[in-house]
Amino acid sequence: MTTVGILYPGHFAEDDFPRMEILLDAVRLVVHRTDVDDDAYTADALTRTGVPERLAAGVEELQRAGVESVVWASGGGSFLYGWEGAHEQTAALARAVGVSASSTALGFVHAVRELDAVRVAVASTYPERLTGLFADFLRAGGIEVAGTRAEPLGSATEAAAWDLGRVKELAVAADRPEADAVLLPDTALHTAGHEAELEKLLGKPVLTANQVTVREGLRLADRRAWSPALGRLFADREAPPAPVAAWGAGRERAHGGRHGRPGK
Repeated sequence: MTTVGILYPGHFAEDDFPRMEILLDAVRLVVHRTDVDDDAYTADALTRTGVPERLAAGVEELQRAGVESVVWASGGGSFLYGWEGAHEQTAALARAVGVSASSTALGFVHAVRELDAVRVAVASTYPERLTGLFADFLRAGGIEVAGTRAEPLGSATEAAAWDLGRVKELAVAADRPEADAVLLPDTALHTAGHEAELEKLLGKPVLTANQVTVREGLRLADRRAWSPALGRLFADREAPPAPVAAWGAGRERAHGGRHGRPGK
């Protein structure tokens, strides 16, 4: 069992994580909801969600749960700190909790690289200016952005109310022929378990914020996990463990047989 800690801002699409836990084998996701005083999609409000004292408030709970890694599950609350700032944010979190830590924004960069994608399209529910800052963050991570499409919402509450049909519409509108993948950076959107359906619709990988958050936590814990419903990011099965009998036989050969006699 691999245990990953998730720091999630408020109560919007946090129910995505129990759903993903069911879809993954031997993975436990411990979610701590951090305080949010304003869920507006403004740079100031989103940045405040990721200040050190708010992230540190969940540290004791995650430590008691024995997490092997922690991910700050906020798109805007991480990429708005910029490339260097996002790394400083997660480094401080790692020091506080005592295990490796990352964020949704950094997870997107690692996920795109894992898929060997070069260019991406961004399907965003943030305002145009904030969407542009996410594109800049990706470019700082060495990723080409083929285009962005913003469906500007006013708050995380509005994003959480979207159904799958609206998510599909946004993804289709954002897609570009030259894009290798489509990214949806908002953790307030309910997307868990719909990634494969979105990929079938677009004919290419789709990376959603909560899916990427979980994959980032597993990456830090050095664990792969397979689930067809979660899209190509979770498409590779882990190598099966070596059979016990075969391991024992190999050990005997290496040591000259069971009783030390030369192997045949």
